[in-house]
Amino acid sequence: MWFYVNHILVPYQRRDAEAHERPRGNLSDLYPRWLGARELLLHHRNPYSPEITREIQIGYYGRELDLSRPGDPRDLQGFAYPVYVAFLLGPTVGLPFGIVGIGFQWLLVIATAASVLLWLKVVEWRPRASVLIILLVLTLGSFAAFQGFKLQQLSVLVAALIAAASALLVSDHLFAAGAVLAVATIKPQLVLPILLCLLLWTVSDWRRQRFVWGFAVTMAVLLVGSEILLPGWFGKFLSAARDYRRYAGGMSMLDVLLSPPLGRTATGVAVLAVALVGWRLRKAESRSPAFAILVALVLAVTVIIIPMFAPYNYLLVLPAVLLIARDWRALWDRGRLSRVGLLLAAAVLAWPWLAALGLATASLLLSANAVQRGWWLPLYTSAKIPIPLVCLVPLSFLVAKAWRGHPGLMASQG
Repeated sequence: MWFYVNHILVPYQRRDAEAHERPRGNLSDLYPRWLGARELLLHHRNPYSPEITREIQIGYYGRELDLSRPGDPRDLQGFAYPVYVAFLLGPTVGLPFGIVGIGFQWLLVIATAASVLLWLKVVEWRPRASVLIILLVLTLGSFAAFQGFKLQQLSVLVAALIAAASALLVSDHLFAAGAVLAVATIKPQLVLPILLCLLLWTVSDWRRQRFVWGFAVTMAVLLVGSEILLPGWFGKFLSAARDYRRYAGGMSMLDVLLSPPLGRTATGVAVLAVALVGWRLRKAESRSPAFAILVALVLAVTVIIIPMFAPYNYLLVLPAVLLIARDWRALWDRGRLSRVGLLLAAAVLAWPWLAALGLATASLLLSANAVQRGWWLPLYTSAKIPIPLVCLVPLSFLVAKAWRGHPGLMASQG
């Protein structure tokens, strides 16, 4: 995968950008946030302003964008994050971005490796050392992770924070779990579904209220601190978020695979189904299998419905993949449909590595240009048969088992 990205995909993208006079720059998702935070903290400038957006474009793309040019990207790279992301980046704003970017890449690698261990705790799987090493290598060597590292994507950090919050819940550190999840709201669209699910879970048994207090106290500190730092920031953030959705496309996985009207309908059905499962399992204890299945389901559906179709978000599907791998034999014995789902999920998961291996082997025999023409092969399943969708098939059997095994609504009320 490393060879494919660095020696096939990126060279192809460079040639394509040059042919269409498309600027590339540093292509770091961290850079716009870092520059906006630096200008806010050091020079008290509004990071949502058009002036900062132009400066971001110069650093990100190498020049200011000209939307009259057909080859220029539509993504304006505005500062479309809550102001409190500056608190996380504050220690770095005095350093050169080159150093910050390298350090952040390594942080993402470490955080992703740690998230594997954290999710294993949540799903209560203690594999032997050899299996653990395989899981770490496959996760770090997946295209989703590698793309996130390469782009220095904050979504990778948020995925690790969600894993940490879930592991803290399982360990009964509820206040800390709420605090960590509050920090993860630097990417609100990734956190909102799991947050709503956990709030329902907490309200269903008020002995879990420490989670709410941890989230509320931390959010209050972040929001008040942001207002002191930039008065009226929330309105500016909402405006920037609307602009981002407009110029970045704002289409979910279902919108892309089906069509916007059908995608919205399917999204409504998915949300309703998850809400029903959440209601059914709301009494589940944090250490129970039902709780792990519920969290895995919510995160998998989150990737499907959010208005962003990007492989690096697939890291949120990691708990679902681990549950399927852990319960493979039991799922295999559930019948023909379950077996078909397992084989399809395994094929879709394995395809990017197989295709990357094939291209790497072909590079020994063919010219670089010939190999680069197959750049799309490892990404085929991401575009046509995404991992989150195929994982829902075997995962649905685990959900059904948890549904039947959990006390019914009338019984819980009685």
